[in-house]
Amino acid sequence: MAYILFSLQNKLTNFQKPIFFFTTFSPTKHYKFPLSTFTIKNPNANPNFTSKALTFPSNNKTHTHKSPPPLNPDIVSSNKTITNYIRSGDIKSALGVFDNMPVKTTITWNSILAWYSKRRGELTQAQQLFDRIPDPDSVSYNTMLSCYIRNADINVAKSFFDRIPVKDTASWNTIVSGFAQKGRMGEALELFSLMPEKNCVSWSAIVSGYVECGELDLAIELFEAAPVKSVVTWTAMVNGFMKFKRIQSAERLFEQMPVKNLVSWNAMIAGYVENGKAEDGLKLFKTMLGSRIQPNGSSLSSVLLGCSELSALQLGRQVHQLVLKSPLSNDTTAGTSLISMYCKCGELEESWKLFLEIRRKDVVTWNAMISGYAQHGAGKKALSLFDEMKDLGVQPDWITFVSVLLACNHAGLVDLGIGYFDSMVRDYGIEAKPDHYACVVDLLGRAGRLTEAVALIKKMPFRPHVAIFGTLLGACRIHKNLELAEFASKNLINLDPTSAAGYVQLANVYAATSQWDDVARVRKSMKANKVVKTPGYSWLEVSNVVHKFRSGDRKHPDLALIHEKLKELEPKMKLAGYVPNLECALHDVDKELKEQLLLRHSEKLAIVFGLIKVPVGVSIRVFKNLRVCEDCHSAIKYISAIERREIIVRDTTRFHHFKDGLCSCGDYW
Repeated sequence: MAYILFSLQNKLTNFQKPIFFFTTFSPTKHYKFPLSTFTIKNPNANPNFTSKALTFPSNNKTHTHKSPPPLNPDIVSSNKTITNYIRSGDIKSALGVFDNMPVKTTITWNSILAWYSKRRGELTQAQQLFDRIPDPDSVSYNTMLSCYIRNADINVAKSFFDRIPVKDTASWNTIVSGFAQKGRMGEALELFSLMPEKNCVSWSAIVSGYVECGELDLAIELFEAAPVKSVVTWTAMVNGFMKFKRIQSAERLFEQMPVKNLVSWNAMIAGYVENGKAEDGLKLFKTMLGSRIQPNGSSLSSVLLGCSELSALQLGRQVHQLVLKSPLSNDTTAGTSLISMYCKCGELEESWKLFLEIRRKDVVTWNAMISGYAQHGAGKKALSLFDEMKDLGVQPDWITFVSVLLACNHAGLVDLGIGYFDSMVRDYGIEAKPDHYACVVDLLGRAGRLTEAVALIKKMPFRPHVAIFGTLLGACRIHKNLELAEFASKNLINLDPTSAAGYVQLANVYAATSQWDDVARVRKSMKANKVVKTPGYSWLEVSNVVHKFRSGDRKHPDLALIHEKLKELEPKMKLAGYVPNLECALHDVDKELKEQLLLRHSEKLAIVFGLIKVPVGVSIRVFKNLRVCEDCHSAIKYISAIERREIIVRDTTRFHHFKDGLCSCGDYW
């Protein structure tokens, strides 16, 4: 490898604008960003490049070199007209002009060929057209080669490449990229090493290929060997570091980049969000705007996902306004991202309005809305929407059925959910994935049908993953089944010894039955294995600032006001019928202290702060990183009735809408 890299370094010559593809990889404080002064570029524009994208080649004709005669102005005009029609997607009109041209240049033929080559399933038409070209040039061959790579086996494309009479650098780049896209990096590297001349596109292709294939060390070695690196090469490595969760390396590389384009910024923002650092992603988005970089659809998708993760509703609304003022206003993908954001921020009605406004709904759009209803406990509405989707001829995919099973789960529709699970495989030919099994295990577990849940786990056609046993363990805690809790915990810890859930949930089951010696034993085992429990916390957004609370919080500046309000509420709640659920106080202390510990759970502190700071008539929205406990759930119902406020709580499993002493979950969660 070292010899190859050394020889490659010495062969790099001229530069060329990059054409190689690559993909981008998608709670504490929130920020108010000045979005109103920015616009978004056309979503169909390619943000990677400033020059024309190079096209690709094909077939076994003789490549001749002739001095072209002066072009007839009519031919030039017709060629421009064809190009304009093709850019607008109107191939019928383009062919109309093409067929009526008495004299056609190679440029004319290439324009039509390019249209066919960029569309899957058009290989035959492209081949027939290519065979009719009187004098194909390098662009013709490269365009046809690209068509073979897109529509045929890579070996067929390689055979065509071998027949190209004169291969230019673009021809080599295209075939190297083709092998890289197919994951055949050994052959891609071999061809790369044979290239007579390489440019920055060549290096981008090989580096990006190794990143996509997960060979980060080789990608790093090639990146460092590249004599000159384009922005595409730099961005590919940023993607690679983010993909492998090497966030600091990605940050260093991003800072070192001599030139950053929109894709570079998007790669960092998406990487932050997908690595659980949404706050950093939103900060970088703010910096990008301050640098006068105009966001595109990819930017906004990542930002909206970050808003969803952080429940940053106000920022999400600003992004929505930005979308409305841009070419993305009628874009299905952008609309779907907004639906998902509003659903995850608790604005189900806003999501539904957007859903109705989207003219061209794809399966992802339907999935987002069905999932939103499911997460908010509106199971029957979610299933009704699923039926409507099928009636309109939209084919459900595996994600659709995850949402459908989730809807049945939260609504307690056990037998119906099992029926959908069976129908998915039988009627739609969709193979059951771990996510589907996890939903059904949860469905059975919540209903107390734990034996059936275990039987399903044992029948799974693949090894159960962590979420399966975590789901079963949670159900065992609800139903206080010690035997199965120990079974689930043991399997969970075996699969992931660093997972705190296996220890904590089991300790909670012991605590709920007052087996304090067993609680101590589990906690001692955690300490011995250096397993750290994820602390529970709740947060809410007030005036664009996120306020975060932990149980027994001692840091928030308004704690005195919060405790005073709690002291006022406690007797009113008890008078209304509230009885503290001491089983939720997971410490071996006396009754009075347990009640005080319960009163200072993070969700109660956040809600009381909301009562103080959120104007009357505005819903209080609180988010928690763990499942809301039974005592808090009961207390919030009483608080909503006493204070006459609507309180929306999102935990790790669903939304709870509290109003007039009731919860949308019907106490089933």
